[in-house]
Amino acid sequence: MKTSRWMEVVNLCLLFCFLGGGLAYGAEMLLRGFGAISTVQAFKEFGVVVSPHWQAYAEDFISFVNGVGRLYLPVIVGVPLVFLIHFVAVGPKGFEHKGRRISFYGLFTRFLHWMCAIFFSLVVVSGIMVLFAKALGGGSLVLSARGVHLFCAYGFMVFAAPLFLIWLKDMFPAPYDIKWLLCGGGYLSKKKVEVPAGKFNLGQKMWFWLAFVGGAVMFYTGYVVSGLSLPQAQIAGYIKIHLILGLFLVALFITHLYMSLFAVKGSLKSMISGYKWEEEVRVLHSRMLK
Repeated sequence: MKTSRWMEVVNLCLLFCFLGGGLAYGAEMLLRGFGAISTVQAFKEFGVVVSPHWQAYAEDFISFVNGVGRLYLPVIVGVPLVFLIHFVAVGPKGFEHKGRRISFYGLFTRFLHWMCAIFFSLVVVSGIMVLFAKALGGGSLVLSARGVHLFCAYGFMVFAAPLFLIWLKDMFPAPYDIKWLLCGGGYLSKKKVEVPAGKFNLGQKMWFWLAFVGGAVMFYTGYVVSGLSLPQAQIAGYIKIHLILGLFLVALFITHLYMSLFAVKGSLKSMISGYKWEEEVRVLHSRMLK
């Protein structure tokens, strides 16, 4: 393995450590600033659980959340680990940034995407903080995270609606998507071989439908739960849908981050400039040129 590859691996590991350490340190500082109150008392004060049968409901609720939380940990830790192994074994795709540039994303599309990306990222991080409220000490920090979670969910839906309509025509399955899946999108090989994909490949299409349609379901179920206008049994059902669907969203969210930041060199720049270089399009989006 070349020295530059090892340096990239080291930088990737340092990035994970930096982000994890930064979040842990920030959480500790926030907890010191807010002071500690019990999680149960915090939820009561915020009105998350308003019920004459609070005690019985809380026990079932906390039990279910803890059970689902144990499923989130393998996703949060395991998915990045798999991609770290991929980065070491296969490495990123690199393309020549010269020659003809091909327009991929318009200015308005890029603006909508970045707004969705910011709000969605905050929704994921704040949602995980609420899920692991006990590990973070509960109290005001968790209430703040829940406020961010609700606010950013609304923000995401505002910008996601027009972006969904703009990208919809390119996101329907195509026959060549099966071939893309069988060859792993070309990401399992170090060679740059043309893969069958249009403007968006099958992986991007899967992320599109899960992020937008799944995101809408998450928004609706979260809205219903926060309003507490239904019987406890129905609210519990919505919570289950919310948390289980969230597992898949978090997994593909991490996947999307890896693909955008590490799997293809310079991939992130295309969402900034709006252009991709011809070689990258010819290899990763061959059907678009044809």
